[in-house]
Amino acid sequence: MITAIVHTYNAEKHLRNVLEALKDFNEVLVIDNESTDSTRSIAESFSFVRFITKPRNGFRYVEPHRQFGIEQASNPWILEVDADEIVPPALRNYLYEHIRQHPEPHGLLIPIKNYFMGRWMRCYYPDYILRLFPKEGTVWPPTVHSRPQHRGPLMKIPRRRSDLAFIHLANETVGQTLAKMNTYTDIEVERRAPRYRRWQLFLSPPFRFFKTYVLKGGWREGMPGFIHAVHDAIYRFAIMAKIEEKRRGNTDIFY
Repeated sequence: MITAIVHTYNAEKHLRNVLEALKDFNEVLVIDNESTDSTRSIAESFSFVRFITKPRNGFRYVEPHRQFGIEQASNPWILEVDADEIVPPALRNYLYEHIRQHPEPHGLLIPIKNYFMGRWMRCYYPDYILRLFPKEGTVWPPTVHSRPQHRGPLMKIPRRRSDLAFIHLANETVGQTLAKMNTYTDIEVERRAPRYRRWQLFLSPPFRFFKTYVLKGGWREGMPGFIHAVHDAIYRFAIMAKIEEKRRGNTDIFY
């Protein structure tokens, strides 16, 4: 009834735990983008996993490969799981009961617990992600941070049910977060540039900090909450600054 799909690229760190949590689904697909670590051997050590290699084709993010995975599924419902996310048993049971009660085409928004510096960042919860949807009629656009386009309404798991949330295992270091920021802000420039206005360079970053740290309660998370709020502001500033640089039309340095 449900196919769980995991997209991987050098995902050996968490993959064994991720797949172990998926063993009771009807089908588990691992769509691998030519990993060079032990991802393949880990995936193939699980008898219930179907492993498929999909060339990266130069893409640095996963969205261009999501549609391919959907097309390989054998079941009418799709559950997308990142290679650093755990599906707790309670969520698995909930999903099967949910589609039994709501068999009509729809998407289900699922909360996720994000961790940073070893702490569950409650200020980002529930951070809903659309991960359960029908295979038929669903299209996943290839742009970064896109979500599946599907037939039917959206439903969501109540935020109070934190026991049903995905568990995001990444718990990245500050250095890893900053390294990824440069790559992702490069990608975000193309998406945001058409709507960019110069005033955003001055107002958007500080408002982002205020929203994360004050309005969402990042201050309750101690120093990790403060650091992550600052990171959010820098992330937004980097996008705006790169758009401004691009519009000026000259990135060369002259001495």
